[in-house]
Amino acid sequence: MALGTRLAAPLRPALRRALSTPPGPGPALDLAGIFPPLTTPFSPAMEVDYAQLEGNLRRYASLPFRGLVVQGSSGEYPYLAPRERLEVVSCVRRALPRDRLLLAGAGCESTRATIEMTVSVAEAGADAALVVTPSYYQGAMTGAALVRHYAEVAEASPIPVVLYSVPANTGLDLPLEAVLALAQHPNVAGLKDSGGDITRLALIVHKTRQEDFQVLAGSAGFLLASYAVGAAGGICALANVLGAPLCRLERLCREGRWQEARDLQHRLIEPNAAVTRRFGIPGLKKAMEWFGYYGGPCRPPLAPLSPTQVDELRETFSANGWL
Repeated sequence: MALGTRLAAPLRPALRRALSTPPGPGPALDLAGIFPPLTTPFSPAMEVDYAQLEGNLRRYASLPFRGLVVQGSSGEYPYLAPRERLEVVSCVRRALPRDRLLLAGAGCESTRATIEMTVSVAEAGADAALVVTPSYYQGAMTGAALVRHYAEVAEASPIPVVLYSVPANTGLDLPLEAVLALAQHPNVAGLKDSGGDITRLALIVHKTRQEDFQVLAGSAGFLLASYAVGAAGGICALANVLGAPLCRLERLCREGRWQEARDLQHRLIEPNAAVTRRFGIPGLKKAMEWFGYYGGPCRPPLAPLSPTQVDELRETFSANGWL
């Protein structure tokens, strides 16, 4: 069945309704490059530690990132109050040069709350809103429901919207047909896809090639493969730790130096898995400390690593030549 037929019901009506009113300003953004999704530093008292955040930002300033992401999955955003989320955005914007993009997580469970957060992060200085799929009522999140949700957010947003599909956290993969429909919206700039399905990612790149729409890999584990099929860049947790090697991998791919890129990618796979699905944010923050950044504690209920887990994490980085 042709894609157009599949979209006819019920996605096309939802998209037509969304496009029936004038679009938001939606200036085109060049998302090509590497973005670290910043961790949120906490003090021993579990307050956001803005001094440590500023210290990390000074170190990241020396790396050729395209920009930074705040309030992504690595930022523990579900554990922050709305006021804290916006204060973090403001803090990062003040420290970030204007030629570096700031993407801010704005996803909430309801469309109304997501619109309010999107407007607020824009006022706090974000260049684009990264909007994760709502998922609490997972069974009701059909393709048509998600198209309506994202289209209404994009329509109301004063800044471009980047779709965010992270099934490992939400249990919900943003359907391909919904992505292709939303790619036609003038204020939807792209997609961060953390699912790791390269066939799907390649098809999205192929099917949206006529749109002003960019696809970003959501993990360093499949970054080279993503570049090979046409992704614009990556939002990768490992960039908090190994930012320079990830930027080098991007450069090698852009220059077509594939053997060097493969060799480097191989050394990133295990460390990436260690700071994502294996040990999560506690592992990511611990690894940051070994490379001169402030990691610090996670907010409960996220628990610190055990001594055995710390040893396993260190061995993973050592075995791949990073420590």
